[in-house]
Amino acid sequence: MGSPAKAPLYPLAGLCRDCLSPQIVDARRCAACGSPRVLRHPELDALSIAHLDCDAFYAAVEKRDRPDLADKPLIIGGGRRGVVTTACYIARISGVRSAMPMFKALQLCPEAVIIRPDMAKYAAVGREVRERMRAITPLVEPLSIDEAFMDLSGTERMHGEPSAVTLARLAAGIEKDLRISVSIGLSHNKFLAKIASDLQKPRGFSVIGRAETMSFLAERPISAIWGVGAATSAMLARDGLTRISQLQAMTEVDLMRRHGTTGQRLWRLGRGIDARAVNPRGDAKSISAETTFNTDLSSREDLLPILRSLSEKVARRLKATELSAATIVLKLKSADFKIRTRNRKLPHPTRLADRIFDAGRRMIEKELDGTSFRLIGIGCNDFEPAHLADPPDLVDPGAAKRALAEAALDKLREKFGNASIETGHTFRARPVDAPASSLRKVEDV
Repeated sequence: MGSPAKAPLYPLAGLCRDCLSPQIVDARRCAACGSPRVLRHPELDALSIAHLDCDAFYAAVEKRDRPDLADKPLIIGGGRRGVVTTACYIARISGVRSAMPMFKALQLCPEAVIIRPDMAKYAAVGREVRERMRAITPLVEPLSIDEAFMDLSGTERMHGEPSAVTLARLAAGIEKDLRISVSIGLSHNKFLAKIASDLQKPRGFSVIGRAETMSFLAERPISAIWGVGAATSAMLARDGLTRISQLQAMTEVDLMRRHGTTGQRLWRLGRGIDARAVNPRGDAKSISAETTFNTDLSSREDLLPILRSLSEKVARRLKATELSAATIVLKLKSADFKIRTRNRKLPHPTRLADRIFDAGRRMIEKELDGTSFRLIGIGCNDFEPAHLADPPDLVDPGAAKRALAEAALDKLREKFGNASIETGHTFRARPVDAPASSLRKVEDV
């Protein structure tokens, strides 16, 4: 059921999240500084599995860098036909949510400021957060650019304080130095820690102990279980199952008989049983980039420049995470909202935009049958360490030259910005309202 109970370093029933002083008296405010942000739990000193989630991350970074946006509703996303990537909490009051179509978000919050995502900037801040996490424990398992699990078991003696204090200190340091906020969930396994981190956002710190696990889960809908989406919820609802308490009343055998391995997983998680360890090598499962067009596109001349630009984004993210990928995935959404996905296995893992684009180009050319598309995406998975990427190619002697050219472009972009230099393909993809004087054209090598 997760990490075993451990003897506390020192008794800790309460903690002030602002001044970090222990709380002995059961009062509404901190006895030392008067802060109302007092955290109390009977198992506060005996839990060590945590999930940290940055609050409205992309929007928070933009507001940090642009103080004039502090009190304004902010949406990170693209064009009217795109979707919301992230919305700040002010915009969420109006009903704006991630993955919502942009036109609907603007109907709900017409006064919102719209900013296109700057993934390179967000990745840099995400790395800073991750470095701080790794400074308190080597067991950090990133789930995405802005969230990760941590296992602080055995670090209490090193830090001289219970894990809860170390986590509160971490959150305070991130807020002070990086000027973004995070929410933390603390429990005895990963499943419950992730649920806890979402209970009191933003700037939350929630705890789910062993003793309360069954009762805490019983009152929640089955959709609260990690991985249960709309399709699974609908399937279970047809069986009359909507609450976790109903799962708890069933036997494991009965649930497996009805729903196979899914039933077994539901039975275990419905009781808060999760034996997965925090795996520091369990970084991203996939890396991708996609865009929705303002008007539907169907021609090779229109689609390939965009595909190239997206391939360069994916390559930058691979390099930033020190990974390479062996499988390239193409995603297309047609004008009638039907999605096509195609996969191509590479002979060797890569982290080069040139090879990602080449694989994507080969796949997309087979799909150019006159269909109009509203969205295109390119991604990768099957990750390997960076040092295994792009070995010398005897069949393609020009590959080494192109790899050197790409490395040179990376250095120039790092110095002058991602938009400062473009290849022949991406230059043709530049929006018509972008000033040509702000770009330098570099032909494909």
